[in-house]
Amino acid sequence: MIGAIAGDIIGSVYERHNIKSTDFSLFNPSSTFTDDTILTVAIADAILSGSGYSGKLKEYYRRYPERGYGPGFRRWAASERTTPYHSNGNGSAMRVSPVGFAFDTLEEVLREAKRSAEVTHNHPEGIKGAQAVGSAVFLAGKGASKEEIKTYIRETFHYNLNEPLDSIRTHYDFDMTCEGSVPQSITAFLESEGYEDAIRKAISIGGDSDTIACIAGGIAEAFYGGVPQDIADFALAKLDDALREVIAVFEQTYSINR
Repeated sequence: MIGAIAGDIIGSVYERHNIKSTDFSLFNPSSTFTDDTILTVAIADAILSGSGYSGKLKEYYRRYPERGYGPGFRRWAASERTTPYHSNGNGSAMRVSPVGFAFDTLEEVLREAKRSAEVTHNHPEGIKGAQAVGSAVFLAGKGASKEEIKTYIRETFHYNLNEPLDSIRTHYDFDMTCEGSVPQSITAFLESEGYEDAIRKAISIGGDSDTIACIAGGIAEAFYGGVPQDIADFALAKLDDALREVIAVFEQTYSINR
C-alpha cells in the first residue's frame, strides 16, 4: 500500500495548486502525508487486527487530527456517532487499497470494500467507488491485463473509462465525489507506462491531486509489482514510526514486495 501513500504525499503540494503537466518535481520538500495516508493505514490496521473499520478510522483521526479531512468525516470522527453519513465522497476510494492486497478472492474484496466504505460512505456511489478501486488493485495484483481491468470496471461499475487523459486535462476541475474522481484516477493508471508515470499522469489532470494520485498509485503498485525504491524511501521518510510499523507489518503479512 506504499504506492497509494506515495501518491498522496507526492500529490499533496498540487492539491490546491494544480499543475496540468507531467513535468514537475517528484520530491518536493514541502510534500507531506494527508488524510489519505492516515485512513489508508487505518484500514490496513483494522484488517491486521481484526478490528472494526469504524473504530480504527476514529482512532486514527484522533491520533492525527490535522491532516486535511473533509468536513463530513471530521464531524463524524470527532463525535460519538457510529452511524454513517451517506457520503459519496472519494474518501471511501482513497483509503481502500489495503483491501485489494489483503483478500484472496474478488468476492471477498468486493464485500470488504463495501464494509470499509459504508461505515461512513454508505451512499451507493461511495460504496461503488471503494469497490471499483479495491477490485482494480486486486485484479492488478493477480496479473490481469489493463484491458481486463478496464473491461471489468466498466461493465461492473459503469464508469466511463474511454475519455483519454489529454481530453480530461483540458476541462477537469476539483471534484471530491467518487463519480467525479475515481474514473479519472483509474484512467491515469490505465494510460501509464510504470509506477512513476502513473503518479505523474494522475497529478497532471488537476483536481483533488493527492487523492487521485493515491488511488492511481495503489493500483499501479499492484500492477507493476512494487514502487521504485527512491519513491518508497521518500514517502516512508515523511511518516512517523507508528505509521511505518503498520505498513511494514502489513507488507510482511500479505507478502507485498517493494
